Amino acid sequence: MTHECDVLIIGAGPAGLYAAYYAGFRGWSVVVMDALPEAGGQITAMYPEKDIFDVAGYPTVKGRVLVENLVASAAPFSPTYVLGEQAVSLVTSQEQPVVVTGAQGTTITAKVVIITGGIGSFTPRALPADDGWAGRGLVYFVPRLADHADKDVVIVGGGDSAFDWAYSLAPLARSVALVHRREQFRAHGSMVDTVRDMGVALFTSSEVTAIRGDDSVQEIEITHKVTGEATVLPAQTIVAALGFVANIGPIGEWGVELEGFEADQERDRLRDEELAP
Repeated sequence: MTHECDVLIIGAGPAGLYAAYYAGFRGWSVVVMDALPEAGGQITAMYPEKDIFDVAGYPTVKGRVLVENLVASAAPFSPTYVLGEQAVSLVTSQEQPVVVTGAQGTTITAKVVIITGGIGSFTPRALPADDGWAGRGLVYFVPRLADHADKDVVIVGGGDSAFDWAYSLAPLARSVALVHRREQFRAHGSMVDTVRDMGVALFTSSEVTAIRGDDSVQEIEITHKVTGEATVLPAQTIVAALGFVANIGPIGEWGVELEGFEADQERDRLRDEELAP
């Protein structure tokens, strides 16, 4: 498969989708390429039901609604989407357009390439006590809040994602508890206060020491790191919100300066410290 366009956008997250609108509005033909099978980037893959609070003009907006609106904004200009295929090589010359080739052999020739790949591909960091429970009540993302309605939910983590999920699940779940290895949280203070006021039980300086159940999770044991006291909580859902490992992939070998990626790597380093004994 080959495509020719004025602008190739690598990365179909919010920045890439908005770039597709802007380029199309100016009369340029656009191809949007992404390794994920759907547009929306991390929002679609991990947070479609999450309330997002930091988009200008929206006091709050669901992730999937934001992505739907961005796709709809670009739709009048008919961008071509090449999804589910990673961009692996880029060839430039002074006299010819840029040529990008995908992992499945798709070739795209463009006058301009815009890279909005964010942190690239991402793999969730495993809960040390997982031991085969993933998919049996232990999850790493919450794409559908309704799947956890009327359940006892335990969220493991202390960052923004952990608290955002606690905030979203508290009105639906039978109970929500949050377990964090540290005494201090990394999430925004206002959200921590909001979640605490909603009645979510917060267990600090604690770690998961056992998960129990038959075919699926039924309870979780947590142990206080200082006192050694063990607490058993009912849990039909455990959400491990421990961050993820990012990989920019072949783009890192193209010889381009990647704005912001070093900061993302630093955040990964801090997450490694968070998981350290």
